Amino acid sequence: MKFASVRLIAADIEKMVAFYERVTETAAEWLAPQFAEIVTPSATLAIGSSETVAIFAEGSAEACANRTVIIEFMVDDVDAAYERLKDGLHLVHPPKTMPWSNRSVQFRDPEGTAVALFMPQTDAAKARFAAR
Repeated sequence: MKFASVRLIAADIEKMVAFYERVTETAAEWLAPQFAEIVTPSATLAIGSSETVAIFAEGSAEACANRTVIIEFMVDDVDAAYERLKDGLHLVHPPKTMPWSNRSVQFRDPEGTAVALFMPQTDAAKARFAAR
């Protein structure tokens, strides 16, 4: 099995896509007016508009309601990424080192989903990600 993507359902797809393009510094691939993907070397972030929910099953997903997921992006320098992005962010926590040896900053996307940028700090933490 291959993990392919995480999909967010967005009330305002244009705003959400622009936000994630800014965070990832990657242009989205628009596959339909109501569906775009941000493709990175390790995973894809798919963003669908609220109107796509009816294609699956009415009421099966809800925009602006996520409080269980943190979307994480590994970066080379958390502090530099924070400086680049900090204006206008809804900050959860500033850059700090976590007990599991990742330096991390966390904020919310325009519709409330938590987003973290992190970088492994120790050799053991770096080794965990080198094997992936």
